[in-house]
Amino acid sequence: MIFETIVTTVNAQGAAHTTPFGIRIQDELVIISPYKPSATLDNILLTGHAVVNLTDDVRVFAGALTGRKAWSLAPAEKVHGFRLVDTLAHKELKLIKVLDDALRPQLFLEVVYEAQHAGFQGFNRAQAAVIEMAVLVSRLKRLPMEKIQQEMDYLRIAIEKTAGERELEAWSWLTEAVSNHQAALNNENLA
Repeated sequence: MIFETIVTTVNAQGAAHTTPFGIRIQDELVIISPYKPSATLDNILLTGHAVVNLTDDVRVFAGALTGRKAWSLAPAEKVHGFRLVDTLAHKELKLIKVLDDALRPQLFLEVVYEAQHAGFQGFNRAQAAVIEMAVLVSRLKRLPMEKIQQEMDYLRIAIEKTAGERELEAWSWLTEAVSNHQAALNNENLA
């Protein structure tokens, strides 16, 4: 099973990198499998640490992919890194094993600290639609535009029926990214 989270890491200069990431849990270890090249991969290999944030604010997923910062960070408790301030929970991780791969290595991390910050209120379908749309945006250069458009059309149904302000804002950022990508493919200028 893959859990959609926000992963924060730190680069050599100490700057935080925030990105949406699907993680797996196996034998009480968190497994992160970034594609190469990846700032997340580089940062974890450099520092040996990462923080997994569990949030229901889908603007963080959309903002991280589109360059809009919709979050604040606080220092982690036990590892060199940062966590989201407004998160439901976070887990601070230490790298213990790497299975290298030419395309997508597997990083095995143990939880050294975790905290619950807020209660989970439940999902709405628009949140799931935004996360699925974020996955599409993260793969704009790998998927055909026809596939992306078909998926967007289907996901838009949940947005129209169940979205609140946060989901609508995140959706608009992601659809703008798709429009900009389409324009670039067509050599159009969207200025």
